[in-house]
Amino acid sequence: MGTAQADGGNLLGAADIRRIAAEEGITPTKKFGQNFVIDPGTVRKIVREAGVDAGDQVMEVGPGLGSLTLAILETGADLTAVEIDPPLAQRLPQTIAEFMPNAVNRFRVVNMDALKVTPSQLPQLADAATFTLVANLPYNVATPILLTLLERFGNLDSFLVMVQKEVAERLSAQPGSKVYGTPSVKLAWYGTAKSVGNIGRNVFWPAPNVDSALVRFERHAADDPRNPNNRNVERDLVFRLIDASFAQRRKTLHAALRKIVPPGAFERAGIDPTRRGETLDIDEFVALATACKELEA
Repeated sequence: MGTAQADGGNLLGAADIRRIAAEEGITPTKKFGQNFVIDPGTVRKIVREAGVDAGDQVMEVGPGLGSLTLAILETGADLTAVEIDPPLAQRLPQTIAEFMPNAVNRFRVVNMDALKVTPSQLPQLADAATFTLVANLPYNVATPILLTLLERFGNLDSFLVMVQKEVAERLSAQPGSKVYGTPSVKLAWYGTAKSVGNIGRNVFWPAPNVDSALVRFERHAADDPRNPNNRNVERDLVFRLIDASFAQRRKTLHAALRKIVPPGAFERAGIDPTRRGETLDIDEFVALATACKELEA
């Protein structure tokens, strides 16, 4: 067992992280946005916020050296980790075997880019009724990873991710807020996101020069009228309207969308065309897309 035994059970402490990195000749890279968590209390807090229980199916993106990985496995959950960096992916099973041998059979790691992974490559998750994502996401690709996984995996029911504080604010922002933008509305197409706490810089190695925060997300239930499957309009059209509305934030909807929205659609949707995109919620974008579709029919 590792040196973190006293304060973190079988979790990794700072000394363990540095030892494993040294053994493998691994240094955190900017390319993959790597900042490893060195505090057992923090990873336990993340898993607790995620509500992970024994027997749950969990996906982790960017497990790094395994800090959060071990905290997830500690709950008795079944974990599939997706790691882009080959040396890290190769080392991870050894770390699990050393720190939590009883969890080896509940763990698998796939050496892939999370933006490219498909359900057929992760059968354990694809075949589950539902699964949750728990991850410390690289700041630069957090939003595309979340939106891509929600699109590809209809059974990805919830997530709890640690991201840069500014990203967390954008993901959970409401209409009219200064940081409300494309990610906020697109995420709202799938479900509800909220910020659930800040994380200090000192729990990472190397310490990043930005603060981090946790975002919790719940997908709309199958019987919720807001569930994408219950809306009779294609996501692609809704997302096109969102992208165009925010491409030039200062423009009115009428000016920003004149090439996409046919005459009469604003009136039909009950939306004032002199408003700006940043004032619309997802339901209004859906109403506008529906009006466009009906007028073109």
